[in-house]
Amino acid sequence: MQGDSRDLIKKIPDNYVDFILTDPPYNIGKHSTGNIYLPGRTPINNDLAYWDHIDFDPKEWTEEFIRVLKPTGNLFIFTSYNQLGKWYECLDHRFDVSQFMIWHKTNPTPKIFKAGFLNSCEIIFCCWNKKHTWNFISQKEMHNFVESPICLGVERLSNPKHPAQKPTSILKKMIYIASNEDDVVFDPFMGVGSTGIAALSLNRKFVGFEIDEKYFLASKNRIEKRKF
Repeated sequence: MQGDSRDLIKKIPDNYVDFILTDPPYNIGKHSTGNIYLPGRTPINNDLAYWDHIDFDPKEWTEEFIRVLKPTGNLFIFTSYNQLGKWYECLDHRFDVSQFMIWHKTNPTPKIFKAGFLNSCEIIFCCWNKKHTWNFISQKEMHNFVESPICLGVERLSNPKHPAQKPTSILKKMIYIASNEDDVVFDPFMGVGSTGIAALSLNRKFVGFEIDEKYFLASKNRIEKRKF
């Protein structure tokens, strides 16, 4: 559905969702130095979308997330250094367990001037209660660390281009671990629909919301075609 997730989530019944996997705004745009223009080559894109500059408060979603999530459900939220503490304050005391994962991007945007660390990691804040759904895999694969390139090639949409499009490979791993077939996966900030693609490919059901019309239409098109 297209619209503001703060309103649309109220249409979801209590204890309906098995897994919330979402990527809300990080609010890091205000710290961006903008694009880096270099002679003879494409600028390095440090600009973020307009929506990342709008103040985002996790408290506005906390109660509804808890209401729609089943007691056996899991909640995974992509976030950043400046939002992690806010999600922790809202959710840690409401669940039996809170942990985090790291997504390591093997091909992050380079730093031409070598003036700091590469932005090669993103944080996923995770919450669940006792007896939650968990499809345990080998100890070797159970590190709180996933690794992949950023979304590129034919998987990456160019029109519209979403600056935070996630590769379906890492989403599939999370969905496989934290839900079962026929479970409902919910993404209230679905962007161009990558969570939906990953969920449907693993025989899960999907509920997704997106406020931006161009991203919503791209999601709808991708999901109907089941591409990636």
